[in-house]
Amino acid sequence: MQVSETLNSGLKREIKVTVPAKDMEARLMARLDEAKDKVRLKGFRPGKVPVQHLRRMYGKSFMAEVVNEILNDSSRTILADRGEKPAMQPEITMTEDEKEAEKVLAGAADFEFSLSYEVIPPIEIKDFSSIKINRPVYDVPEDEVEEQVKRVADSVRTYEPKDGKAENGDKVTIDYVGKLDGEPFEGGSANDSEVVIGHGQFIPGFEDELVGLKAGDTKTFKITFPESYAAQHLAGKEVEFDITVKQVAAAEELTINDELATKLGLESAEKLREIIRSQLESQYGQMTRQKAKRQLLDALDESYKFEAPSKLVEAEFNNIWSQVTRDLEAAGRTFEDEDTTEEEAREEYQRLAERRVRLGLVLAQIGEEANIQVSDDEMQRALIETIRRYPARQQQEIYDFYRQNPQALASIRAPIFEEKVVDQLLSQVDVTDQKVSRDELLAEDEVEGQEKKAEGATKKKAAAKKKAAKKEDAAE
Repeated sequence: MQVSETLNSGLKREIKVTVPAKDMEARLMARLDEAKDKVRLKGFRPGKVPVQHLRRMYGKSFMAEVVNEILNDSSRTILADRGEKPAMQPEITMTEDEKEAEKVLAGAADFEFSLSYEVIPPIEIKDFSSIKINRPVYDVPEDEVEEQVKRVADSVRTYEPKDGKAENGDKVTIDYVGKLDGEPFEGGSANDSEVVIGHGQFIPGFEDELVGLKAGDTKTFKITFPESYAAQHLAGKEVEFDITVKQVAAAEELTINDELATKLGLESAEKLREIIRSQLESQYGQMTRQKAKRQLLDALDESYKFEAPSKLVEAEFNNIWSQVTRDLEAAGRTFEDEDTTEEEAREEYQRLAERRVRLGLVLAQIGEEANIQVSDDEMQRALIETIRRYPARQQQEIYDFYRQNPQALASIRAPIFEEKVVDQLLSQVDVTDQKVSRDELLAEDEVEGQEKKAEGATKKKAAAKKKAAKKEDAAE
């Protein structure tokens, strides 16, 4: 096999490979010689089939196997010999001329093909001790815990029917019919729907229309749906509702005590408060870590400036861009509605794609040098967690898909690996805890905003798929 480099420009490489016809012939004959003892043909004793006879019958198919074997093995061998890491699977190019291909399969011509790929640039990992991070920490106050306890307790609050007009905080049982352009629309009608005035269960303005009504009252009113409403056919549209009030019930006084806790399956009110505090601290703790991680990534982004493989950047950009445009289309919005232009948005997300790719390569190199591993148990737990997001009837199919597709399984491994590398780095850099307010902790920086926009469509799409699957289950 003759190997020659035909392109070496930046990260781009192209390798021409030539396998002489005599070598192809030798590989074919070895394969035929191995097969003669296994093939059973009428008129020949076992192991006595002439090789040339086998060649006439199976020569082309065996040679095709030889070609595939060379293609599969050569990329790995050549890259290993050159000491290069490809950014993506090399592209293989060979003749499309049928006559030339026939000559190769017949063993009458050299087999020639080319490998085209981009290499991962060498990354020299620097010292991390100079990186300084101010980790924002929010101490959850008692009044916030108590507020959340009341919200949870409100879910088991009892209501007593009352005479008289509905007030804020009352539960109103209604039948309603929504009409768009004078016609009822799907999902716009319900019977015995319970609405707690002031809880914001319905679109803005709907609950306000119930104030002052009593059992037996009817009312017709118009409400304009928000421009950002998920159902595009209703977003920004004025809808008329006909309602009938069937019952008005007043909330009983809410007392946080052990009796209420037992309704929630807990032994005491103190245990309820303990769990709520733990949940809040966990939620804010995740935000704290994300802020620290963001600062770490920003520092790495500043420290490592190199050319990222264009194919990886292109793939990342296309992924981001398709998500962003689908999100806009689903919401019935344009780039102008987002106070930007398509050109500006493309530039913004191109920069984000380049940043993601560079940081991904840096983290991968750090993890490799630190010998960070993702265990089988960690992969299994992550896989099970992923599968549980799907309806029960699909879970075995999804499990098999991941198990049979290394690339899909790699998509589960990647975030686990990244978080372990980040943990390793946070233990090495200079981290100072800084007390902040809740608003300060929740505030987004520019890159966070970009990331959330780019990832928002993915979450919405996944949620839509899950919802659709549930509807199918219900239909069945």
